[in-house]
Amino acid sequence: MSGIGLERIDHIVFTVQSIEDTCAFYKRVLGLTVQAYGYGGAVRKSLHFGEQKINLHEAGSEFEPKAHRPAPGAIDICFITNTPIDEVIAHLDICEVAIVDGPGIRNGAIGKMRSVYFRDPDQNLIEVSNYAEAEVV
Repeated sequence: MSGIGLERIDHIVFTVQSIEDTCAFYKRVLGLTVQAYGYGGAVRKSLHFGEQKINLHEAGSEFEPKAHRPAPGAIDICFITNTPIDEVIAHLDICEVAIVDGPGIRNGAIGKMRSVYFRDPDQNLIEVSNYAEAEVV
């Protein structure tokens, strides 16, 4: 066996300034669902889509264990969609979310993809990409 046989990522953690603002943004702009749950006597929140989970830590009140240097705005993440990128752009416009780059063709984990970049309330860099569109552009 080479390595430890990883299958997938179960969850990631965003450290944010405001959990409420983050939840509202990701629900409104990307359609993620928000779940609250208890853990270690505290109420926590997470964002969900498909089988993916993003745990939220509020800056200065992070849960242990945590990243060595947790900080709002330190994330650069790419989400994959089947929605045409032009429709993504139109939705971002309706949500008054400014595009910082794109649309353009990028290299993803499994090939070429067409994507657009924008920022969340903490200035994390968010990329939304569509693999199918890179084939036809």
